[in-house]
Amino acid sequence: MRSKQWYLDAMHAEEIWETTTGEGVKVALIDSGVNRSTPALKGRVLKGMDTSGVKGDEMDDYSGHGTTMAELIAGTGKGGGLQGLAPGAEIIPFRVSDTELQNKYPVNAEESEDAIRAAADSDARIINVSGGSEYPSEAERQAVEYAQAKGKLIIAAVGNTGDKDNRPGYPASYPGVVGVAASGPDGRVAEYSQHGDFVDLAAPGDSIPWWCDTTFTRYCDGGGTSAASALASASAALIWSAHPDWTANQVLRVMLESAGRGKDGNKKTLSEYYGYGVVRPGAHINRGIGKPGDPDIHPLTNKKSGPGAAEEQKQSPLPEDSASPSPKAPDGKPGAEAAVAGSEEKAGGGSLGIMLGGVAAAAALAGGVLFVVRRRRGA
Repeated sequence: MRSKQWYLDAMHAEEIWETTTGEGVKVALIDSGVNRSTPALKGRVLKGMDTSGVKGDEMDDYSGHGTTMAELIAGTGKGGGLQGLAPGAEIIPFRVSDTELQNKYPVNAEESEDAIRAAADSDARIINVSGGSEYPSEAERQAVEYAQAKGKLIIAAVGNTGDKDNRPGYPASYPGVVGVAASGPDGRVAEYSQHGDFVDLAAPGDSIPWWCDTTFTRYCDGGGTSAASALASASAALIWSAHPDWTANQVLRVMLESAGRGKDGNKKTLSEYYGYGVVRPGAHINRGIGKPGDPDIHPLTNKKSGPGAAEEQKQSPLPEDSASPSPKAPDGKPGAEAAVAGSEEKAGGGSLGIMLGGVAAAAALAGGVLFVVRRRRGA
């Protein structure tokens, strides 16, 4: 399994782990639940909450998606399982439903905002949302604002319909939420990865090992922007662990400044395909690239954000669109050297080979894509 996890070599994980493994940082995972009994997650998953309203709890993963995301963040690699990028971090799961579950059972119509608020009230510093909806919600946006006022860093998948309708997804498109696109082993942004001014960063996400189903007996070939958001969250955990006194704004600013642009990347403009670039936690942890800056100013909105900003935010509604420091230009189109290519963090290795089970592998890949595309409001 380790040989198939190309992102670990591309991100120079072994060198980073000499300094930090993400210890002391908790990541809230809003997803399909987490099976804490897999060998790679034993001892890494804490008590969370189920907000879906469906029978079971946050430890009952109804699709395998959430467990995969948890392992990509904090998996230990034990028992032949996934090795996470931040194996010292801990996961707090918050279970929400997907469309398939909603078609079978009545669900909590406010599950997403309930999960975000609960995560904001937890000990987690990072909130990872590896899913989303095409439909914005005022209640969900207010929950995002609440979490930001509590000092949380919110990271979300932008979606996987970039080669189709490419509609903005939420919560990734709310102001201040870090929208993450997916890159592959060749260092290029995947064609399915959604693009627009809501993309802030890219991260490895294509051709990623994936739990095939809820039997949790084998991994298949999968991937998508959900995996990219998980690895971006793991990157944030590594940086925050190395600098525990920093605020979410400072961690994010360093992530943006240290992101890889590729040899042709223009650092004065942002790409609608990969934003500031592909996350490179090692560029900061190992080489000191990126400065934390103002602890109270959000680097994406240029507004005050964090503890103590709640009253100010109530009086000054957030703008409709994220106000990035500079305009985004379409210079990172699929196939461009958009990620770590041309830099010291260049992705290594070829595409992943077929995993165990041919038919199951195809199903797993579809599942990785559809989780983001099909997530919708509960009815």
